[in-house]
Amino acid sequence: MSARRRRPGVIALSLALIAAGGAGVAVLLLQVGNRTDVVTVVRDVQVGQVLTEDDLGKASLALDPAVKAVRADNVKSVVGKRAAVELKPGSLLSPSQVTKDNLVKAGEQLVPIGLEPKQIPATALVPGQKVQLVHVPAQGTTDTDKTSGATPQTIDGRVVKASGAAPGTGIVVVDVATAATDGPTAAAWEAAGTLRLVLAAPDGT
Repeated sequence: MSARRRRPGVIALSLALIAAGGAGVAVLLLQVGNRTDVVTVVRDVQVGQVLTEDDLGKASLALDPAVKAVRADNVKSVVGKRAAVELKPGSLLSPSQVTKDNLVKAGEQLVPIGLEPKQIPATALVPGQKVQLVHVPAQGTTDTDKTSGATPQTIDGRVVKASGAAPGTGIVVVDVATAATDGPTAAAWEAAGTLRLVLAAPDGT
């Protein structure tokens, strides 16, 4: 019986608030209980990492319809998928932040590239961004490309992950996916210090 008495009381209070100019508060009172259980991130998840149930939690929120979040009853649909972006604790999980695809595809290799502060593009490096790895002459050596004016060797790649700047040095490590046949060459350029990274055109050409 007490539960039945509350609803008329809340409605009466809401009507009184509307009459007094408190329409916003009244709407909130009428919407109490209109909450959605959504999936949250409870610990750091790196790009490409497979999501487990231990990485995820849930929260009950009054969710704006414009916010795209994974509902708690759909948590199984994201467990086992990979993080398409870096996930931070306390954030809501949206469908666009996960992918079923391996970020390094069949026939590709992952090449880590260290960039000094002066080599880092002003445009932020994000997963999926197309880049070119350019071979440049080592300092103090004579290079046929340099003397002849020929176009330098390049390798097409795709950013998989970019780290934050290392304390002290400012070096950023970028994981770049290349064709498996180009991976060893790119790694050799990186080891010799003759590799530079440039952003590809938006259309990939």
